Amino acid sequence: MLIPVNWPFDPRRSPIFYGWIVWLFSTAGFLFSIPGQTMGMAVFTDTFIEVLNLSRTQVSMAYLVGTVASSLFLTRAGRWYDQLGGRIMIAGSAAALGLMVLLISGVDQLSAVLGGSTVVTFVLLLVAFFGVRFFGQGVLTSCSRNVLLLWFVKRRGLVSGVRSVFVSFGFAIAPLAIAFLIGNFGWRGALWFMGLTVGVGFAALALIFIRDNPASCGLQADGGDPADNNSLPPEAPSKTIDEARRSPIFWIYALSLGMHALFGTALTFHVVAVFAESGLSAETAFGYFLPAAVFSTASNLIASAFVDRRTLKPFLIIMLSALSFGAVGLINLEQRWGYWVLAVGFGVGGGLWGVVSNLAFIRFFGPLHLGAVSGFNASISVFASAIGPAAFSLAVDHLGSYNAAAQICLGMLLMLLAAALIIRQREVLHTSL
Repeated sequence: MLIPVNWPFDPRRSPIFYGWIVWLFSTAGFLFSIPGQTMGMAVFTDTFIEVLNLSRTQVSMAYLVGTVASSLFLTRAGRWYDQLGGRIMIAGSAAALGLMVLLISGVDQLSAVLGGSTVVTFVLLLVAFFGVRFFGQGVLTSCSRNVLLLWFVKRRGLVSGVRSVFVSFGFAIAPLAIAFLIGNFGWRGALWFMGLTVGVGFAALALIFIRDNPASCGLQADGGDPADNNSLPPEAPSKTIDEARRSPIFWIYALSLGMHALFGTALTFHVVAVFAESGLSAETAFGYFLPAAVFSTASNLIASAFVDRRTLKPFLIIMLSALSFGAVGLINLEQRWGYWVLAVGFGVGGGLWGVVSNLAFIRFFGPLHLGAVSGFNASISVFASAIGPAAFSLAVDHLGSYNAAAQICLGMLLMLLAAALIIRQREVLHTSL
């Protein structure tokens, strides 16, 4: 262990179970990843186009290539997590994310020093986008999710679900908060504020307060008595990334989560055009996100309250069924009922996605290689989210409508649903809560 667990203080002296301190920083890790999330960078798109003298297509392509490239390294980052632990990985990825945000703020100036050509500017922006996506959406998010899972076992689903409520609220208000920073400090000042806050402030606090797991601190998950070995909650046998890759269970969960990422990102990216194709206004398109968020939050909390005492397979089936239901609504969006079917389906599907993505890989493949296994899943989801908008654009170009893309996605969802029903799954359950 590179950093002693009792530096700068012994977590056993905490007046509350230290897992709740880790919960706080796990939640904060998600929120401080916002500069690496799509909603965090999208606010600056028009500014980048103007300041860097790049077209919208060039900026979008730099973002696409940077995101796809970042997905290729997430499995390796997961192995680093297994080796170094959440404390170092969260602090390190936060510091690196802050550095990448500062790089974005100076792309125009650095490009001028290097000649100022369009190619140079494009490459610099691509590298910066790769950095924020890799360290933000990829590493910081995954590590913040994983570190909490080791501190809670019996109530793992519920604790993760409560975190999701705060994260969803933070993500929802992030564009407004960033717009406020831009209005008061300018676009460059806003990026500097974000970069220094996450790269210096949060990184330092994470290094001080986060601990990798309860056993290393002389504590027990869920706040149990460390001296009572009989109270240790059971975990699934740990499997390596190679064993996970050979398991159909891994693939049904990874591909289902990836399908949600592809379909959901594509709809969000093209939402105005998709609704316009059905004769609906931009106001209606943006208004869709509110009821969807309500259904998502409600379904997440309800599912989180029950999932700790249930197998995960029914939640996966409900998630895929809800997304299929939402796809039917999208295909029939010109009908009044289509709007609400879309909102309910994608809302409930998104809420269940949060539950399934939190728990699937530690439940089936254990804690020892969690970083590598979940990192490989993250690489699939990030890759899917990157190609989703482009896939929908290609569908319009070659098939004539977004509706055709939605029909293809519905077919893929139904195939995944059939596979989820067939594949046998065994889990370690905790019925005495």
